[in-house]
This record gives sequence, structure tokens and C-alpha cells, in this order.
Amino acid sequence: MKRSIVVAAVVALIGAACSASRGGGDVNPNLVQVATTVSPVTNIVQNIGGDRVQVTGIVPEGTNSHTFEPAPSDAAVMSDADIVFINGLHLEEPTRELAQANVRDGVPVISLGEMTITPDQYIYDFSFPQSGGDPNPHLWTDPLYALKYAEIVKAELSKVDPAGAATYETNYEAFAKRIDQLDKAVREVTATVPEQNRKLLTYHDSFPYFAREYGWQIIGAIQPSDFADPTPQEVAALIDQIKAEHLPAIFGSEVFPSPVLEQIASETGAKYIDDLRDDDLPGENGDPDHSYFGLMVFDFKTFMGALGGDTSAFDRIPLTNVSSGDTADYRY
Repeated sequence: MKRSIVVAAVVALIGAACSASRGGGDVNPNLVQVATTVSPVTNIVQNIGGDRVQVTGIVPEGTNSHTFEPAPSDAAVMSDADIVFINGLHLEEPTRELAQANVRDGVPVISLGEMTITPDQYIYDFSFPQSGGDPNPHLWTDPLYALKYAEIVKAELSKVDPAGAATYETNYEAFAKRIDQLDKAVREVTATVPEQNRKLLTYHDSFPYFAREYGWQIIGAIQPSDFADPTPQEVAALIDQIKAEHLPAIFGSEVFPSPVLEQIASETGAKYIDDLRDDDLPGENGDPDHSYFGLMVFDFKTFMGALGGDTSAFDRIPLTNVSSGDTADYRY
């Protein structure tokens, strides 16, 4: 990694001299240049920034963000950036290191997770044990934390671009209104899920902050902290737990195919649903549901419906972005 950062720094020097184009398109000198990481962060930044920003997400959609390492050529994106937003909480360390090694002097690298919660609010769990030192970083699955992300983005963009402060405030207010709708819908639908079914077994452990806020229980995650396969003993224990709790459905990830979950489902009789999205927005850029709201509504409808809930309240939530024209580069 140290060697790659050195290479990245050299590339950045080249990129700074000829940065008329990089990433997925040309740099527009009239827009605030923003580098981001995972797609939920990219989309939240785009929603708040609107037509005053040009956003490039470094981590491609559908990629394991925990193990992704940026290419040295991504240093050029960082050298062009006026501000960088990362999720933080150790989610995307190679990208953070790339940013810190290549941004221009004075360009802020904003770690949203650490600015949203304090260490006493960190969650350590199946895939993120406290012994490993890395808290679960998936704050955005709790809509109220996503709103805090948006608030930080609004404040930091306003520092970089004071002339755009009114635009950022307007977009933030629209985002906050939509989050309020989503929050109410989550609580309404949760109340329709039988209490004994408000439990999640997933492949990737992405929903603990959601669970803490809305009264759900995470009973397990298949993916261990080292991203290897679980041991036979761990699988057997989960099978026993699902049988004991009569859980009707378990959930895999669109990004992480899991024969282990298929085995657990077949041995317990639980339905296996394999298309939850951790940080991969539905569809493609330009599709109506390619947004943070589309992502969350898809996931919530998927697991709440399979566990016995009436998900019709989610049909009232607009899935489109709150600011017109999502021009972000999501690096498919």
C-alpha cells in the first residue's frame, strides 16, 4: 500500500499538470469538484450539491468497498478535488490514504462517520468485532444518520463555496423532508411486522444502526470479519438459531453470492432472498430509483415484506433525487 501511495503521488503531479479530463468526463472549472467513495455517500453529496458540484465516486457500484483499492490513476481525481467526502469508520482506508496523499494543500477530507456518531455509539458485531478495532461503518442504513451526513455535506460545501450556501440549504431542506417521510414509513411498516419476526440474518452485516433505531434485532451475519467463509461450527449455530426462532426468511446480498446462505435456508426451511443492496443503488444513473431513497426503500420493502409486514407505506415515498439532474460519476 505504501508503494501504491508513492506511485499515486507521482500520478497526481502529472494529473495536476494536465487535469482537463479524468474519471468519467471533463472537469468543469465552473463547478465545485467533489470526490467521494461509496455510492450512498456519492448520491447524498449530489443531492445536496445539486447543479453547483461535479461529483466523482471512487468506489465503483457493485464493488466490495471494504476490500476495494483505488487505482493509482485515481490520484488525479483527488488532485482535482476541492473537497473530498468519505464514509470513514475504516470503511475505505486505501481511498482515504490516497486522498490524503494527493489533495492540494488546504483541501478538506471529510470523514462523515466520525462526525456523525461518537465512539460510545459505535456498534461492534459479527462482521466487525471490537477485537478488530473497526466499528461497523454502515451508518447510512439508518435514515436519521443519512440526514446527519447531509447536514455535514451542506455545511462543508458552504465553506468551500459560500456563494452556493443558499442552494445547499434549499436542497438540504428538501432532503430532510424526504427523510422525515421515510422515517415515518419505516416506523409504520415495522409495526406491521410480527414482533417475533423483527430479526435479520444477512450475509453482509449492514443494518445494525437501522436495527438499533427502529427496534429490530440482528441475529447473525454470514460474512466473518476477515471476509472469508464462516466455519462449519458457525454455520451449524446459525441453523440451530433460525430453527429455534422460526425465522421465515434470511437475506443475501446482490454483491456477495452466498452458497452458505442457500445451505442454511435449505436446512431450516427459511426463504432465501439474495438481492439486498448494501451500497449499490438500484438501476443505473438516470433511472428514477437510482438514489439513496431508492436504495433504502428497496431494502426495507424486501426484508420487511418477506418477514410479514405490510410495505404499502413505502409506496408513498418518492424515489427520485431531491435535486434535479444527477450528474455524478458512479464508476460502474
